[in-house]
Amino acid sequence: MAVSLTGTRISGIALPWFVLVATGSATRTGLVAFFEMAPYVLVKALAGPLVDKVGPRVVSWTADLASATAAAAVPVLHGSGLLSFPVLLALVVLIGAARGPGDLAKEVMVPEAADRGRVPLERATGLSGVIERLASTVGPAAGGTLIALVGPLTGLAVNAACFAAGSVIVTLTLPRSMGRPAENPPPPNSQPATSPARSNRPLKKPEQPGYWQRFGEGWTFLRGDPLLFALVVMVGVTNLLDAGFSAVLVPVWAEESGNGPTGIGLVGSTAGAMAITGSLLAAAIAHRLRRRAVFFIGFLLAGAPKFLVLASGAPMGAVLAVFAVSGFGAGFINPIIGAVLFERIPRPMLGRVNALGDSLAGSGIPLGGLIAGAAVAAAGLAPVALAAGIAYFLTTSLTGLRPEWRAMDRTRGATRERARSSASDRSG
Repeated sequence: MAVSLTGTRISGIALPWFVLVATGSATRTGLVAFFEMAPYVLVKALAGPLVDKVGPRVVSWTADLASATAAAAVPVLHGSGLLSFPVLLALVVLIGAARGPGDLAKEVMVPEAADRGRVPLERATGLSGVIERLASTVGPAAGGTLIALVGPLTGLAVNAACFAAGSVIVTLTLPRSMGRPAENPPPPNSQPATSPARSNRPLKKPEQPGYWQRFGEGWTFLRGDPLLFALVVMVGVTNLLDAGFSAVLVPVWAEESGNGPTGIGLVGSTAGAMAITGSLLAAAIAHRLRRRAVFFIGFLLAGAPKFLVLASGAPMGAVLAVFAVSGFGAGFINPIIGAVLFERIPRPMLGRVNALGDSLAGSGIPLGGLIAGAAVAAAGLAPVALAAGIAYFLTTSLTGLRPEWRAMDRTRGATRERARSSASDRSG
């Protein structure tokens, strides 16, 4: 995960810069970003049944190898004079389409890694979150340095090498029995098969469900679990608000306050560093705490205050202090979300349900910047930031009074039970 995510973050700096320098067009730069992220979200949503059927291990190394090939083709074709803009878009589509299943497959293997390591899910998901946040901090810095020293094409080559390394690591270093295809559970009230000693008829192999049947089973399960569905809807709203915050509100604040790009970098790095600290602490102690309380307190710190401080026109020191607290609170959220998802979703359905949940939760991200931009143009920064902060508070606080959220704490014992069961299976 660390290798693949770091390569992706390096590419997130190198690819847009390469397009901007090569074409001089901000429109084409944005078009390339869209052509990468749209297939990523769409294919990830549809890849769940494939991950369950084929196995996350195979999907992970195959997808990373495909991403490495497409990423390496960009500098190779450019050096050969064969990289037209349509060809670049086609390669970017391939990179995004392969990244979606690859990221999903690695996420699906997290609970199995927790079982094998005999650690609580909160710790495993907390460490996974730390890796992602570190990659988001180290990757852009490394990408910027590479661009400054040797140009963007080298950054793209490093991205391809990272994908290739991720494929090799998963193929060669994971235990051979890890990441196997999910077995379909027997149908309810099924009768045992007739013994061959009592019948001359050959036993028929159970018919495997088709792709769309598997996909429908994932949606039915997600929609039928009140806690999971409420969690996905809530995170979907906060992702939309956060997207508008980072894409529009923070840059507008930086311009109007006179802090400029330096201010954007300061608040972002402050929040990121404290988020890493929060994730590390969550990995160490979150499994000992009441999930529901930690979850909603984390959202209370991470959400509304950062909107309100921008609306207030506070000085830079106060803004940095609020962003530090916000980042720290955010570090506790994803470990709990991951633990709840992995505990409540049956292992044979983990790929398809997780894929649908991630895609639904992220579906508002492309709209966040559009909505925030239109609102700020019409009403200004302060009213929009205030309204968004209030919406964030209502979404993440008052909804916690609904009864389905109580089940968040009831699943805590499942980690210990599953770990004991896994240990018993290995000893047998």
